[in-house]
Amino acid sequence: MSPGKQASESEAAAPMAAGARLESMRRRVRLSRLAVLTAIAAGPVALCVAVASTPTTVQAATPSKPTAVRTAAVAADPGGYAQLFVSVWLRSRADDATSAQARLAQSMAPDVELPAPAAGAGAQSKPESVTAVRSAQREGGAWSVTVAAQYADGSVRYYAVPVAADPAGASFTVTGAPGVVASPARAEVPKSSYGVTVPEGDLSSAAGEFLAAYLTGAGEVDRYLAPGVKLSAVSPAPYTAVAVQRVSAVEEAAAATKVPADGTAVHVLVQVEARDSGGRWPLGYELMLKARSGRWEVAALESGTAQDGGAR
Repeated sequence: MSPGKQASESEAAAPMAAGARLESMRRRVRLSRLAVLTAIAAGPVALCVAVASTPTTVQAATPSKPTAVRTAAVAADPGGYAQLFVSVWLRSRADDATSAQARLAQSMAPDVELPAPAAGAGAQSKPESVTAVRSAQREGGAWSVTVAAQYADGSVRYYAVPVAADPAGASFTVTGAPGVVASPARAEVPKSSYGVTVPEGDLSSAAGEFLAAYLTGAGEVDRYLAPGVKLSAVSPAPYTAVAVQRVSAVEEAAAATKVPADGTAVHVLVQVEARDSGGRWPLGYELMLKARSGRWEVAALESGTAQDGGAR
């Protein structure tokens, strides 16, 4: 059958189907009317039954409009702004308000006076580094940022800087002079989850060889990795030698003298001593290793969340 003929038959069938539905509706209405008239003649009780049984047309509810989901805007942290202000403010002088440092400090904090270090203070009044260490958001777009300034003699001063931010977090202003405050208190460190001491053996050797390849370029990193794991060595290699100092683990299986069954996974914290031309450097790495075919393979490098708790 040709496409044109099929289209013609479909177009002809549509009115016929619509007519059939209309005729069916009319038949139901006629039957309902007949039932009501019969009930009227029969009495009040029959009328109530007929009305209850009469078909009722229900209009479909209009689909509600989807509710828009709004995500709360994350306020921009002005820590970097406060850090820059303290850096240029400490390097400014009230008797040289036209210097680049002074002009920048005044543009960032129009209502804050510049410091006036003594004539013989020299470099001692200027910090070697300035770092934002804490930001606390207040009401109405106000922030308090704690900034640490470290000096050449090793001393550190902490400044609390009041900063105002616009709702979009696109602009900031230092609203008052910095105040020298006490250093932040040391937080309580929870007990380390790495409570199992791992003796010298297959696991510590595997971890040490992997880290040596990872940090010194001595050998291919891939040979120490579990199938499907991709890790690139640090490049350029920062150290010339790496020696394992201590290995601790979460799971007891890491302390076994023999490599356990395939698929056994352990999480370890490896303390190493790395060496370069500048000296010796104590480093720590969190690794996940898995047993396969009688050897340990590195399945993940997870450094950054260790809570060592010190030597045991």
